[in-house]
Amino acid sequence: MRFIFVTWWVISWLGKGIAAASIGKLLKNSWNSVNIIKLDPYLQIDAGTMSPYEHGEVFVTEDWFETDLDLGHYERFIDQELTRNSSITTGQIYQHIITKERKGDYLWETVQVIPHVTDEIKKRIMKDAKSYDITICEIGGTIGDIEWPHFIEAIRQMRKDIGFDRTMYVHVAPILYLKYSGEMKTKPIQHSVKELTRLGIHADMLMCRTEHPITKKIKEKISLFCDIDKQYIIEAIDAQSIYQVPELLKNQNVDKLIQKRLWLKVKSAKLKERNQRTRNFLHPKKSVTIGMVGKYAELQDSYLSVIEALKHAWAYHKTKININRILAEEFEKTKKIEAMFDQHLIHGLLIPWGFGTRWMEGKIRAAQLCRERNVPYLWLCLWLQMAVVEFARNVCWLSHAHTVEADIHTSSPVISWMPWQSQEIKKWWSMRLGSYTTILKKWSKVATLYNEKKITERHRHRFEVNPDYYELLEEHGMTLCGRDIKTKLVEFIELPHHPFFVCTQAHPEFKSRLDNPHPLFTGFIEACLDT
Repeated sequence: MRFIFVTWWVISWLGKGIAAASIGKLLKNSWNSVNIIKLDPYLQIDAGTMSPYEHGEVFVTEDWFETDLDLGHYERFIDQELTRNSSITTGQIYQHIITKERKGDYLWETVQVIPHVTDEIKKRIMKDAKSYDITICEIGGTIGDIEWPHFIEAIRQMRKDIGFDRTMYVHVAPILYLKYSGEMKTKPIQHSVKELTRLGIHADMLMCRTEHPITKKIKEKISLFCDIDKQYIIEAIDAQSIYQVPELLKNQNVDKLIQKRLWLKVKSAKLKERNQRTRNFLHPKKSVTIGMVGKYAELQDSYLSVIEALKHAWAYHKTKININRILAEEFEKTKKIEAMFDQHLIHGLLIPWGFGTRWMEGKIRAAQLCRERNVPYLWLCLWLQMAVVEFARNVCWLSHAHTVEADIHTSSPVISWMPWQSQEIKKWWSMRLGSYTTILKKWSKVATLYNEKKITERHRHRFEVNPDYYELLEEHGMTLCGRDIKTKLVEFIELPHHPFFVCTQAHPEFKSRLDNPHPLFTGFIEACLDT
């Protein structure tokens, strides 16, 4: 077992997760088995109850766990399904220890951060490690934060526990560029490495985040002041696409340096296919404009996996996808949206997930416009339900059709909770989470796109299409083209004579990869190109 610990300093959101994912990609493509873990300092048990404005999207694993968005980057880069064991939070650690303390497992002991908290962290890091050659751990937050010394102390102890040759610390920090003087300042890196050293950790590799190339002189200066071999000082320069990062690191022999440092057989990472897809992305031959409607449309990280899935379709079709972000409230301004369709400012409409009743009528109006004007659209999760409400109102003549989430007394509850949920409808644990298997209707558009009859997708929703209305919806022309294999609940709907009218209760974006783009997204973009 080998371990790589990735830390960060100064400010967050500048690429530590991409650095960890890129290292994982290089090592996996060097014929090593790799696992990646995120250690997060927040006190929640999982990311499910946090606002997208505060923490970005919630990523869902196959085994029903709501995690930080960085796990999405890990899966997309190493093309591997992770589990709940890849997300460790302070809340999980404290809950476990306090539960044990209340049960009397620590009788006559004083429960402390060291050794009890740090031992529990190490235990969780080690849990699946024997199944992999290398485990990469990204430490959330920044060095010096008050909320995560227990994680730093735990990874410091790991080197003592398993040996110098089996542990490696990769530190990511920015080089500041002063425009007014044209200088690159290395003080942030120097101070961060000193702070790490004060905490008992000596960085083995530095990844220097920079807007400009690093000169030989700057590398020598960093090497001198930080006591790190010059070849282990890596230039992590801004790239046009995050998918270029593995190649940029490989060009500096990061794959070989890490294998050498961890006493592994040195093999060069193979990135030929990945590089070709990246070139397709950087040099598109066509373009298309997609309207993306959302409650959090102005914040990119809120819909990160959806945007990445579009990028994968972009590379697949060699077609640049311009995203026109539209707040859901805009669809309640009918004339403005109709003008957008009339002037062909968008070729298709994508609406990602959402929760709550805010701006629902705007989404219902959007469904009507797309259906009536033959505008291709792909709707996910809650917005399948809005498409059903619109169809029931305007095609099935159920003028009061609605979801019980918005109107509990509606006379036509086409969207409702199921009997087993009725007592817990306001509880987060009443949601359908994780991977579910769907049987697709033969000859449907969705089945053709997947080219399979039985598929699995991940879910994160609470309400369902009411089975009492299945027959009525199909009688009026809606195809319920996918049902859950166990409950027979609707997972996919489509309109057979529409250019592309596909909705799913699932989150297909979670399973899209650059090397293996999701068929719903590639099919959607293809339909947009044909309009």
